[in-house]
Amino acid sequence: MDSLAFLKHVDRRKPLPVYVVHGDEEFLKRQVLAALRGVVLGEGDTAFGLSIHSGDKATLAGVRDELETLPFLTPCRLVVVENADPFVSQCRAHLEKYVAKPAPTGVLVLEVKSWPGTTRLAKLLEGDATIVCKTPAAHRLAAWCVEWAAAHHGKQLVAEAAKLLVDLIGSEMGLLDQELGKLAVYVGGKTRIETIDVDKLVGNSRTENMWKIFDAIGTGNSAEALTILGRLFEQGEEPLRVLGAFSMQLRRLAQAARWNQQGQSLDAALSRAGVPPFAHRSGAEQLRHLGRQRIDRLHDWLLETDLGLKGASQLPPRTVLERLVIRLAHKSARGETTSSHRPIG
Repeated sequence: MDSLAFLKHVDRRKPLPVYVVHGDEEFLKRQVLAALRGVVLGEGDTAFGLSIHSGDKATLAGVRDELETLPFLTPCRLVVVENADPFVSQCRAHLEKYVAKPAPTGVLVLEVKSWPGTTRLAKLLEGDATIVCKTPAAHRLAAWCVEWAAAHHGKQLVAEAAKLLVDLIGSEMGLLDQELGKLAVYVGGKTRIETIDVDKLVGNSRTENMWKIFDAIGTGNSAEALTILGRLFEQGEEPLRVLGAFSMQLRRLAQAARWNQQGQSLDAALSRAGVPPFAHRSGAEQLRHLGRQRIDRLHDWLLETDLGLKGASQLPPRTVLERLVIRLAHKSARGETTSSHRPIG
């Protein structure tokens, strides 16, 4: 089951004896675990009914003892095994038997990173018992922000403001939630969060720094671009938020390049892509510097960087972003430049 669907209807569900919570979106995992705690243990002081085990130290005997102990001051016991991958690997056969005949006094939650659907245990826990916590597709994130702002922050987030927020922050839902909380406080008594609110609170300083980085990229000045990037990290900027701002500008440039290749003037293409008028000159320089070959690879580079920041790369996040900057800023090979008077290439 998708975690967003589970969270939307969690109050209507009767707790199951065993749940698996897996995926790469930690924010959604926290939300699902909090919702399960409320459904299983009810309101009030739930400390007596909750037991949390670490997957690398948990034992089958210890977990079963907790599950089979009569609850005290709660309707049921909730036993969570965090990072349960090693626990599942070691106790798979015993867990299969437990799923077939679970304790009536407890609910077991296995929080894992990997959950191959081909195993017998996975097949025994198909359907509502398996909750998948993955970041929604990019085109769904803005809609999620609108729903989340209304449900959890009591504000109406207009659609264009949601799109801008995702462009600026990126796809990490925990960071988006933090910014929505700040925006709710920022607008005060107003019921709506407008695009101008997102631009003022979230975008101004970040956009200014991003333009400085892209100005350096447009002149092929790798050292200057890396220096500004390093300054952002020293100020505590989150890597995924930096990538979100990078993605917004690079998508604009790629779109402008496509329209320019279709015959539109570069100024018209840049305006249509959302580049503000004051930045047309630097945007044109960036396009001429990047050239058609690199523009065609932007999507792949952004995807590779996003996956690298989320754990696919063994490199530190800062190094992953620096590699992207170097790819963008190094001098183009001869023949990759373009003109503002004709299509790229």
